[in-house]
Amino acid sequence: MAGLPRALRPLRHPAYRLLAVSLGLSLLANGSWAIAVVWQVVALGGGPAEVSLVSGLTAGGTLAVALLGGVLADRVPQRHILLVVALLQAVPVAGVAVLSLSDGLPLSVLAGVGLLGGVGMGLYYPAYSALVPALLPEDELLAANGLEGMMRPLLHQVAGPVAAGLLVEAASPGVALLVTAAAAAGAALCVAAVPVTRVRREPAAVPTHPLRAMAADLREGFAYMVRTPWLLATLLFASLMLLVMLGPFEVLAPFAIRDRAGGGPADHALVLTAFGVGGALGSLLISSRPLPRRYLTVMNLLWGLGCLPLAVFGLTSQLWVMVAACLLTGATFQAGMVIWGTLLQRRVPPALLGRVSSLDFLVSGAFLPLSVALAGPVSEWIGLTATFLVAGLVPVVLAVVTIVAARMPADEVAHPLDRGPDAERVGSPA
Repeated sequence: MAGLPRALRPLRHPAYRLLAVSLGLSLLANGSWAIAVVWQVVALGGGPAEVSLVSGLTAGGTLAVALLGGVLADRVPQRHILLVVALLQAVPVAGVAVLSLSDGLPLSVLAGVGLLGGVGMGLYYPAYSALVPALLPEDELLAANGLEGMMRPLLHQVAGPVAAGLLVEAASPGVALLVTAAAAAGAALCVAAVPVTRVRREPAAVPTHPLRAMAADLREGFAYMVRTPWLLATLLFASLMLLVMLGPFEVLAPFAIRDRAGGGPADHALVLTAFGVGGALGSLLISSRPLPRRYLTVMNLLWGLGCLPLAVFGLTSQLWVMVAACLLTGATFQAGMVIWGTLLQRRVPPALLGRVSSLDFLVSGAFLPLSVALAGPVSEWIGLTATFLVAGLVPVVLAVVTIVAARMPADEVAHPLDRGPDAERVGSPA
């Protein structure tokens, strides 16, 4: 594999190849579950309230263990955590599939499996983020995050849902759930073959009660976040950006497609597919080049300016314009995410990476439920056009304020990451 392009160089490492295949199968399983579970609820005679119950339990499970997942990722070999998560996906979903195919599945069991799946997702991200730098040299982390950025939209947002939808239509939700479990089982087999890496932190000088040790770990993670300007500013910016743009995109975009462009469900699916394809292309482009010298500025501007195309949902009646807008937004968002993942793995001390990754998940997504809840009422108050203009324009202002207030240009000069693996000593002050 010596002649691989930059974006694929991490695949030269056998352990990372196994991890990447496992990630791909997990993404496929999660995308398939998202569709299969909805139609399984419908097959059981449920409606929107029952779908909300299962989805709410999944989200609740994720949030409930996110901080714990960060602590564990800094204390337990991450390969063990990822294996447990894969088994949490595979075994319960396989049981649900068998019950569904035998017409003996109660809704309560399906909801319980949804809760377990949410717990698994809350544990997965911190462990995965902390394991990648242990398997790869620093100068290949950007490419690894780009590879993940390509796989995530294509497998989780496109291939998984499409495969599940086709299986439900051709056979039954039970068959789709069985295939979901098989993908998760494949992920477990791949993770089981990944070598165990040591936890990159010093052991405690004095033995401490586990609960007190966990509390101390959480305090240490919060303290690092608060005293690190680029980290705190970016997380606050991301939380406010998602507050103003995600609700309109998820809740109001279908109505803009229907009422302004005369489209339907297939057109909505096309728009979402464009977002996923754009994300894959953006990831490929950013990971095929060296990390930008002004990485903090570029990253925040990609996110802020990437919201601008969403404004067209309130202005145009042409479906192709909406598709193009989502292609651009997906590309800029995922390109920014590739830089962000690399930045965390390069500048956060290894002993804190799991906790910081979990705080990233919690803080940046803190206002997501509020954004979704407010989108409808706000659009009725100020109108669909004005709501999308706010979603497109406000993040640009927030990005500029963040860059200036946190003095990111000076921070980039003081902490260059474009000089290869020795540019900044891991564990040095961030």
